[in-house]
Amino acid sequence: MSHVVFFALAALAVGSAAGLLLRRNPIHGALFLVVNLGTIAALFLTMRAEFLAAVQVIVYAGAIAVLFVFAIMVLIPGKDESGPDALRGPRLLSIPVVVVLLALVSAAVGSVTLAGGARPPVPGGADAVGRVLFTDYLFPFEVTSVLLLAALVGVMALTRRRT
Repeated sequence: MSHVVFFALAALAVGSAAGLLLRRNPIHGALFLVVNLGTIAALFLTMRAEFLAAVQVIVYAGAIAVLFVFAIMVLIPGKDESGPDALRGPRLLSIPVVVVLLALVSAAVGSVTLAGGARPPVPGGADAVGRVLFTDYLFPFEVTSVLLLAALVGVMALTRRRT
């Protein structure tokens, strides 16, 4: 079963990477990037690397991809939309498709039985990384946060002067 999940995620990752490269619309490319980064996070979960999966979702799929979308929307203004909605039919068709998909997902989740108790902590998991980060590497961690704060203040000062 794990091989099937791996190959499905690998196909989705390769397909979304190809979509990122082949789409001419930059917004679609950025959305393919979000799908690709989410798929990589799912691959991390299959390897029981929960911390890396969380960082992948929060930092890359969350922050950087949203930054890309906002930068694209600001730098490449789109044309004003007016007139009848050309996608009204497909949008109406998507409602029953989403309802069926949610029913299938809820049936699949409801049929799964969780076996066993809590798993032992994984060496190098999130708790081990947090413990090392906030004990042995507390000073470099705080210095990095001060440097990031200084960079943020510098960016704000530079943008204030231009307006």
